[in-house]
Amino acid sequence: MTQHKRLPEWFRRSVSVYSAEKTHNILERHELNTVCESALCPNRNECYSHGTSTFMLLGNTCTRRCGFCAIPTGKPESVQEDEPARVASAAREMNLEYVVLTSVARDDLKDEGATHFARTVTALKEAIPGVQVEVLTPDFHAREELIQLIVTAHPTVYNHNLESVERFQKLIRPQASYQRSLEVLRTVKRLDASISTKSGLMLGLGETYQEIITAGRDLVATGCDILTLGQYLPPGKDFLPVQEYIHPDTFNQLAVELKELGFREVFAGPNVRSSYHAGETFLNSI
Repeated sequence: MTQHKRLPEWFRRSVSVYSAEKTHNILERHELNTVCESALCPNRNECYSHGTSTFMLLGNTCTRRCGFCAIPTGKPESVQEDEPARVASAAREMNLEYVVLTSVARDDLKDEGATHFARTVTALKEAIPGVQVEVLTPDFHAREELIQLIVTAHPTVYNHNLESVERFQKLIRPQASYQRSLEVLRTVKRLDASISTKSGLMLGLGETYQEIITAGRDLVATGCDILTLGQYLPPGKDFLPVQEYIHPDTFNQLAVELKELGFREVFAGPNVRSSYHAGETFLNSI
């Protein structure tokens, strides 16, 4: 298999970019990062066109290096204390009722960025009455006191991605751990069972069907409510190669089988990403 393996015809699609400029302008004016841009998400034009984005907190430089991610690694910038307020202002201007927050990993900070997440959730709730907030966090080394900071702010959904099956963890996430990620989700439920938990897997790295089912069982055992499955696409030639393009029929079959394990909702498909249609996915899980 090569990194330049051609996309199958059924994967290709046309995307309207109508009104994407408006979203770009709001984000630029408030000087905000998005994972849509930083991670080179293939869905970014579609989401921007519909006036949505996933806000990425704490800069655009990560302290970890994952084999699938395009976000730069290096020495991060200083924490911008006014960022929560700027995110809230932008979200209000975008008329968002469901906001997704993520961040780079900040292992350089004493609290690994957890306080900043909590402050941003609170700022959004103060700025937009009734807003629902989904957080997609790093693992915080599964430190309960850091997870508690975010749980206390009470996001609607706490998302932490497993990313892949257990066999590939050291390959794709050398500074993370399969069991540690499961512990993050388990801890959230133990601290506040009313918060929906969510995780995601990328497929096409060479995992087997049974390994995906096993990962699903492991997630259900933590109390995880929502699962996303999407096709891995290398963001450049220097990243892990795709081994297989998973057919839509297989995604559909997996969604049915995994939901039967106990997830409230499984959103699966070639173009699915963790934050893609996050609001609709949550509503479908209720």
